[in-house]
Amino acid sequence: MYQELAECGNLSELLKNFATELDQYLRFEHPDAVSSIDSWKSALGGNVPAQGIGSEQLIAEMGQYLIPNGSQIPKPGCTSFITTGASSMGVLASLSGAVVAPQRVGMTAYNYLEELSLEWMAEMFALSPAMKGVYSSGGSIANLVAIGAARQWAFEKLGINVAEEGMTMSCRLYTSSACHRTIHRAAAVLGMGRSAVVSIATDSHGRICPQALRCQLQEDMTKDIVAVAIVANAGTTNTGAIDPLNAIADIAAEFDIWMHVDGAYGLPGILDPRIRDLYQGIERVDSVIIDPHKWLGAPVGIGATYVRDRNILYRAFSQGAADYLEGACTDHNIQNSMDSMGIPYHDFGVELSAPSRGAVVWALIREIGKTGIQKRICRHNDMARLVADLAHQHPNLEVVQEPTLSICCFRFVDQSVENLNEFNRQIHRQLTKNARNIPSTTLINGQLVIRPCFVGARTTEQHARDLVNEVIETGNLLLSNAS
Repeated sequence: MYQELAECGNLSELLKNFATELDQYLRFEHPDAVSSIDSWKSALGGNVPAQGIGSEQLIAEMGQYLIPNGSQIPKPGCTSFITTGASSMGVLASLSGAVVAPQRVGMTAYNYLEELSLEWMAEMFALSPAMKGVYSSGGSIANLVAIGAARQWAFEKLGINVAEEGMTMSCRLYTSSACHRTIHRAAAVLGMGRSAVVSIATDSHGRICPQALRCQLQEDMTKDIVAVAIVANAGTTNTGAIDPLNAIADIAAEFDIWMHVDGAYGLPGILDPRIRDLYQGIERVDSVIIDPHKWLGAPVGIGATYVRDRNILYRAFSQGAADYLEGACTDHNIQNSMDSMGIPYHDFGVELSAPSRGAVVWALIREIGKTGIQKRICRHNDMARLVADLAHQHPNLEVVQEPTLSICCFRFVDQSVENLNEFNRQIHRQLTKNARNIPSTTLINGQLVIRPCFVGARTTEQHARDLVNEVIETGNLLLSNAS
């Protein structure tokens, strides 16, 4: 009789050694993966193995060659990506779901938390009580789902079921030049084309100009096109700018256009009472997204889309009847968790198979509460303000964009430097090489700036101070070498 070779139990023993290696990694004392790339490529690579090595030897191999050569992203000094290292409870909740609830179906505790966690986030972030959500893998899919709903709604007003009949007219999406590029990709995937995305002028703070938006809409109303949605930002990736949501909502109502808000990064910022007023109008939008794998500290792979009526999602994304599902479940006389599919999340987006993401978000909120999340948001926003304050105080630093959320854009300046963009690029390359503080760079009005984004639960005020000090030290060293 055949015996399965893969280990399917014994988790407590296997995890004991595995967890030790992970904790060792989280001390962040290891060299960068590139420093030993030949060694770990040789150990992990090669041809397809005909015979396996077994679970114990595999755990040892992963501990020696795989885990120590992971990413810099979880480091508290890494402020380049808005995704960050997950907190421990998010990791454990994700692991538990992978083991005991590998699909978001059935009358299980995990599926119950799918809806409850969505409701908790909607309440925390002051969304309309009518808002209902669906999880996906992150902002890319979350934005696509929202814009797919907007497209369905816009064409239904014309008597066209675009999900059934396909595109029959040219479309437009209206957003700022600072919008995330997933908006353009969503337009491409949904058949509207990237050229359907119209960039609206922004003010000096990187926010959509309502008057420019109104003028563009008035012009397009005379053309044979379908205005699908206005896409506003609650925290741009570049600078953390928050568009004037109330003014945009007024325009959306005036022209009867769907209003979507990309809050993947910045929606939790509403918990900071100092800037809460900037979110006025969020309760009026038709759809909004958030990525719990950003500021909430979830493992990467969790985004959420909210709409006022999930029926529009069903009409846009339902996969239709399938013989392999018909009769498999019933909502009558439920005597087993498999007697019901539960809420049909698989018909509210593009994923059929999907992990239990709600339990992860539930665990993150349950562990530290709304108050704990609020303190994190305020602490990170304080770090961006601290960087700005320190930059203002130093003659060789210039704040190019004042912080709104937890992003601060600044650069090193000196009268002797002819090409400041190249000079700051060299500073950034050296920071990355040093691997203590790893911000990103971006361009603001043609100026290359150092751009830290503080979202990691492990990041402290001292890391913000260290970053500024290292930028100054590196800039001075480059000046010294050039003289």
